Amino acid sequence: MDKQQVQKEFTRQANGMANAPAFRSRTVLERMAALVAACPVRRALDLACGPGIVAEVVAPFASELVGVDLTPAMVRLAAQRFTDSGLTNGRFLVAPAEQLPFADDSFAVVVTRLSLHHFSDIPQVLAEVRRVMAPQGTLIVADLISAEDPDEADLHNALEQLRDPSHVRMLSRTALRSVLENAGFAVQSEERWEQERSFGEWAQIVADPSRTAPLLQVMKTLARSGQQAGINLREVSNEVQFTHTWLLVKAMCRKG
Repeated sequence: MDKQQVQKEFTRQANGMANAPAFRSRTVLERMAALVAACPVRRALDLACGPGIVAEVVAPFASELVGVDLTPAMVRLAAQRFTDSGLTNGRFLVAPAEQLPFADDSFAVVVTRLSLHHFSDIPQVLAEVRRVMAPQGTLIVADLISAEDPDEADLHNALEQLRDPSHVRMLSRTALRSVLENAGFAVQSEERWEQERSFGEWAQIVADPSRTAPLLQVMKTLARSGQQAGINLREVSNEVQFTHTWLLVKAMCRKG
């Protein structure tokens, strides 16, 4: 998708994401906040900040929190979230992840959640992140991962793309760690956990029945035939359910 298509898609999703239980889960938010709290943070960047849910929980541990997102509607929601919460150390900008409007070595910490699988060129994004990070700064990435098996991963990603055309590809754990290390980051720790999902709440986020209604039939057929797509796809009491796997990685920026 080009820039305008991505903005259109996420403008439509903005309110759904801001209120979706999956995006407000304390599991990932508390873990990300704990990692930021353990750092001697001055300025922090929330990359692809969306409606500001992560920014809100990590801002108390930074002198300044800057959020960037490609979609103006997301930036407006993030700024409003800070206003409503009484937070005064945040500012939010519209900017592409591939061209960040900041000087070199600007941030001690960069956080990003559920963003990598939307980037068509992850190495380019990570190179830009590395540029704006201070030497030995901390990168905290939380994203969903696919199965290691290529066929299962391909099927999983195809389902995600049918639901949301801004989806590019979820990486496996091995691939995610590799792309970080190849970009100049040293992985220091990781956590992995599972999140149970239902088709209904997953589909509600994108709010497009023209896509999700036929997708429901596809996923029911796959589940009934035993195809799990690496996400334990199943039908329970005529409801499609599946399991997403999260990976939370803390990495150090290597420079020089």
